[in-house]
Amino acid sequence: MDKIKLFLKKSLTSITIMVIPHSRQKPLQMNIPALGLLTCLLLSIVGAGYLISVGVKTAEYYGMKKKLADFSSQILELKVVMSSLKKTESEFNNLLALKSKKKILEKAEEPSNLGALDIELLNKQINETIQSVAEIREYIKVEKNLYLSTPVGWPVNGRISSPFGSRVHPLTGSSSFHSGVDISTPAGTKVKATADGIVSFSNWHNDSGYIVAIEHGNGFRTIYAHNKQNFVKVGQRIKRGEAVSLSGSTGSSTGPHVHYEVWKKGVNVNPQPFLRDLS
Repeated sequence: MDKIKLFLKKSLTSITIMVIPHSRQKPLQMNIPALGLLTCLLLSIVGAGYLISVGVKTAEYYGMKKKLADFSSQILELKVVMSSLKKTESEFNNLLALKSKKKILEKAEEPSNLGALDIELLNKQINETIQSVAEIREYIKVEKNLYLSTPVGWPVNGRISSPFGSRVHPLTGSSSFHSGVDISTPAGTKVKATADGIVSFSNWHNDSGYIVAIEHGNGFRTIYAHNKQNFVKVGQRIKRGEAVSLSGSTGSSTGPHVHYEVWKKGVNVNPQPFLRDLS
């Protein structure tokens, strides 16, 4: 109790901040409790982190948009080349349809584009376009794999009853680290995978009850704990949105919910940003 009183006393101690202008104006003096100043600093750090996160996602979006625009431009060039080739082919077919060397030679000067095609340049453009198409396919393949392996959305409909991070354990009453989020939902609700992947664990595990762990690739793994019943087995391939279990309250639990974890490159991360859509 004495420690609490001492903490409250120190946190409410005022800190004086003075702003002294270069002119002859009167200095500005502010008295702010230490706790208030600390709260402002923490809010500033959280706000800066959020702005940086939004900035990175925006840069990634516009980077992808620019790259796809470049690809679109290259495909448009290919369409122009193909159109020119088709026109030339049509002109050659018209000549060959004459079935007489004399008539072919007489008509040979009429087509306007027969001598306009630079075959060497055309071959170069075709080769460059083929390479660009291969790059487009590879780029889209990589981006699609990353999208499918990134956890997106909620595994169940419900509300977060216990967030990620430090908390007071509901059973022991002691301070502990919570490695995921608890989503309160009625028992027997279908729990759905948030990304494509392969089941790496599906069984009982200590205080977590029945759990399912899925490896998604690109360093992502998700875990769904306290299940009433698991539907999947180790090695099974799973698609995003596919039911992997039923929610329950097995293991050390105070009521029906889903304990949901996200791991990225071996590090336990806060799942809440992944509950939002990627669009």
